[in-house]
Amino acid sequence: MGGVSGAERPEKVEVLIVGGGQAGLAMSEHLGAGEVPHLILERERIAERWRSERWDSLVANGPAWHDRFPTLEFGGFDPDGFAAKEQVADYFEAYAEKIGARIRCGVEVTSVRRDGTGFRAETSAGTIEADYVVAATGPFQVPQIPPIAPEDPGLTQIHSSAYRNPGQLPDGGVLVVGAGSSGVQIAEELLAAGRSVYLSVGPHDRPPRSYRGRDFVWWLGVLGQWDAEAPPEGKEHVTIAVSGRDGGRTVDFRELGARGIRLVGLTASFDGGVVRFASDLGENIAQGDASYLSLLDEADAYVERTGIDLPEEPEARQLGPLPSSVTDPLAELDLAEAGVASIVWATGFRTDYSWLQVDAFDADGTPKHRRGVSPEPGVYFLGLPWLSRRGSSFIWGVWHDARYLADQIAIQRAYRAYRPRSLTTA
Repeated sequence: MGGVSGAERPEKVEVLIVGGGQAGLAMSEHLGAGEVPHLILERERIAERWRSERWDSLVANGPAWHDRFPTLEFGGFDPDGFAAKEQVADYFEAYAEKIGARIRCGVEVTSVRRDGTGFRAETSAGTIEADYVVAATGPFQVPQIPPIAPEDPGLTQIHSSAYRNPGQLPDGGVLVVGAGSSGVQIAEELLAAGRSVYLSVGPHDRPPRSYRGRDFVWWLGVLGQWDAEAPPEGKEHVTIAVSGRDGGRTVDFRELGARGIRLVGLTASFDGGVVRFASDLGENIAQGDASYLSLLDEADAYVERTGIDLPEEPEARQLGPLPSSVTDPLAELDLAEAGVASIVWATGFRTDYSWLQVDAFDADGTPKHRRGVSPEPGVYFLGLPWLSRRGSSFIWGVWHDARYLADQIAIQRAYRAYRPRSLTTA
């Protein structure tokens, strides 16, 4: 770690933003508009995770007209299309250039501690003192593999963040654990490559990709669902099964089963090369169907209430027959006997704020905040799911949260700048 000698004075900034992804850049735009001096530190490149921690064929889950910052469109791109991962990363670089973001790449923040009224940050490039700190590292920090993962040196196991393409895996079948956006897209790609695929399906919501000519992100907008301030009880961590693959399609587990993907329930345990699945597959599929049909009901009610002219789509309610893998679910699987040589864990991420050594966390390390404002004065969080609303972890959502936090910082700066007249005229 690069340090600072006693003869050197630490660099000073008003606002230190840790993280140069969508959250950090959005914060920079709003602080810059308010002429608040700030600095972003990014340990790698801008939007590095989009470039090096996503599989080759990944596309965004939302259309380009929606999944962007309000102040910059995707140049030369079909607004109804779904940007590839490199296009998304290029978009963030163009945005950083547009707003003149003050960012330093290749600098890792190793610790931030309270130092008087401000903070002292130790970084790989020296010490920085700041009045305010914005933790903008987002929710996708550390790949999470559940502790049930088997210790089997003969079995290839990777997290979805390390998956690139089918050729990366040894010959043989693949068990994909997790049926959200990542798990479904990876399973489809492996099937197309000729692999036998088992897809472990847990509880999920399954929105239509589009309905009555409008993408589901539009429906969530006009129905006010993006602005929900808290998830429904029991759905704090429910997976969303939606995909922008092949121009955007509704995830249909019936269709996946009919094409040859063997659907199984939640992965429960491993023992001696045998994986056991929970008996919840049918229930999970039914709950996903219920969420799908519920959105169609709300959309139809909106059309009737507002009189908007959108084409009817009765075929959207026609659900096909359940595949045999659902009606006759597999309770366990001998991996070697089935020829399964690999497991892809599409099981999400966890946060890691070990570098932020302040009193702003619960006992389990979860950030404490209200709309991103921490109980530790001067510390702010940005980019987390449900920071202020359902849309908070999306590109456009984080932009609006950043505007709010920039306002809060401006308020605090004004208080700090106040001097009683008796002192200023003395």
